[in-house]
Amino acid sequence: MVKRAEAVWKGSGKDGQGTLTTESGALSGANYSFKKRFGEEKGTNPEELIGAAHAGCFSMALAFQLGGAGYEPEELHTKAVVKMEQEGAGWKIAAVELTLQARIPGISEDEFHKLADAAKANCPVSKVLNANITLKTELAS
Repeated sequence: MVKRAEAVWKGSGKDGQGTLTTESGALSGANYSFKKRFGEEKGTNPEELIGAAHAGCFSMALAFQLGGAGYEPEELHTKAVVKMEQEGAGWKIAAVELTLQARIPGISEDEFHKLADAAKANCPVSKVLNANITLKTELAS
């Protein structure tokens, strides 16, 4: 499986702006900028999208864990808080806090925690946040 997205940025880091587009069309020219990312201007930013992706991935992973153990959740409501810290001249994602509210008939507290921990450890977004990141480049002439 391969999924695609693209970003177009125009201008300087602080005064420029960009757009984000996904192949599915869920995002199509969504605007982002320094003020949307680090300031109070409304709009999306990469960290917000990582939070949404992580919450969604974890919720689906937990639904699969639960199904494999014979449970069907009525609702899994996951919130993600992405925390950034300055690192030298740049920034890093220092932490993601997931908060889950769940309704799962018939499950014990111990079984619930065991399956939730497994989902947190094994959802693909959790794994990529701890991954070795590589980069391929091409300079257009």
